Amino acid sequence: MNRFSLGLWATLLGTAALLSGCERPNGMTAAQQGWRGTGMAQISNPRVVQPVIDSQPLPEPIPAIPSPEGSPLAKDTYKNVQVLGDVPAPEFTRTMLAITAWVAPKQGCAYCHAAGEELSSDKLYTKVVARKMLQMTRHINTDWQQHVSTTGVTCYTCHRGNPVPSKIWFTQPELKNAGSGLVAMLGQNHPSALAGNTSLGLDPLTPYLLGDTQIRQASTTALPASLRKDGVTGIKQTEGTFGLMVHMSTSLGVNCTTCHNTRSHAEWAESPPQRTTAWYGIRMARDLNNAYLVPLTSTFPAERLGPTGDVAKVSCATCHQGLNKPLKGAPLLKDHPVLGGAMKMAAAAPAAAAVPDSAVVPAAAASR
Repeated sequence: MNRFSLGLWATLLGTAALLSGCERPNGMTAAQQGWRGTGMAQISNPRVVQPVIDSQPLPEPIPAIPSPEGSPLAKDTYKNVQVLGDVPAPEFTRTMLAITAWVAPKQGCAYCHAAGEELSSDKLYTKVVARKMLQMTRHINTDWQQHVSTTGVTCYTCHRGNPVPSKIWFTQPELKNAGSGLVAMLGQNHPSALAGNTSLGLDPLTPYLLGDTQIRQASTTALPASLRKDGVTGIKQTEGTFGLMVHMSTSLGVNCTTCHNTRSHAEWAESPPQRTTAWYGIRMARDLNNAYLVPLTSTFPAERLGPTGDVAKVSCATCHQGLNKPLKGAPLLKDHPVLGGAMKMAAAAPAAAAVPDSAVVPAAAASR
C-alpha cells in the first residue's frame, strides 16, 4: 500500500471518527412552543428520547388494604412511629411495603430494620434517614405544589428501586495544580458532568442549590460593575449561571426555550409559564438540601459522604432523570395520599406559599 493510499485511509478514518459524535439529520422532530417567528421550538431526537422514556417504567401499585372507619392509627398500634402515626394501621403497612419496593426491593425490610431487633429499633442509620425522607416527601407534596402540583412525589420518584438514587451530587473540591495561566483558573477546560460536560466550572450546583447565589447572566444596565445595583460581578457569575441552566436543560431533556423567550431570556413577562415552575423548583431543591439532607451529614457513614465530607444532595436530575415531567407525569400521589398528609413537620423550612404565586415572578425575586 503506497503513501497515497495510507493517507486516504487515514483521512477517511479521521472523518468517520469526527462525524461519529454528530446527530443524523433524519428523524429529528421540532415542536413549536412559543409565538410564531420566535424560534421557540423543542428539538428532539426520537432515537435519544425514546430509550430514556422506556427506561422509566412505573412500578405496579400495591393493592389497597381496607381501612374501615375507626381503624386504629399506626401510632397506637406500633412503637416509635414518628412520621406516619396519623395513618390507619392497615394503610401504614401498605405504605411500608411500597417503600420497600421503591427503595430496597433486593434488600427487603432488613435494609432499614436490623435483623434480630424490634421493628421499632433505630439501630440502623438507614432507618433514621428513611424517617427524614418521609418527612421531606410530605413537605414537598404539601408545601411545594407550585412545583409538583397535585401530581406529587413518592420515594420512587428519586430512588427508582435503588437504595441510593442514581442522580445525586456532592460539592466538588477545588482543582489543585490544574495547569498554568488561564487554563488553571476556576477549573476551566475541565468538563463537568453536572453541567452537561461543558467547561463552565466544576461545581455549578453548590452556589445555587445549596447557597442562594444570585442567578443572572447579564447586567440590566450599561453601568460599570462597580456602580451596578443588580449584583452582577462579571464573567464568572455569567458562567456559573449558564452552568446551572445547562444542568437543568440536560436534566429535563429540553431546550432553553422551554422556559425562556428567545427574544429576551431575562424578560419574565414574555416567558412561558414553565419558567415560573422552574423558579420554584430551584428554591425547592435548595430548601430540601438545607432543611433535610445537610442535617443528616453526621448520620451517614464516611463511605456515603462526598469528597469534601458533605452529604449527597438533590438537583433537578434527581427527580426528572431526562424527562421534562418525572416518570412521564404519572400522578404518583393518587395511589398514596398519605404521603401528602396535612401533618406539619417541625423540621420543615418555611413553606413555599410565602413566595408570591404568580405567572410573572416579581423582578426583585427573579434576580435571586
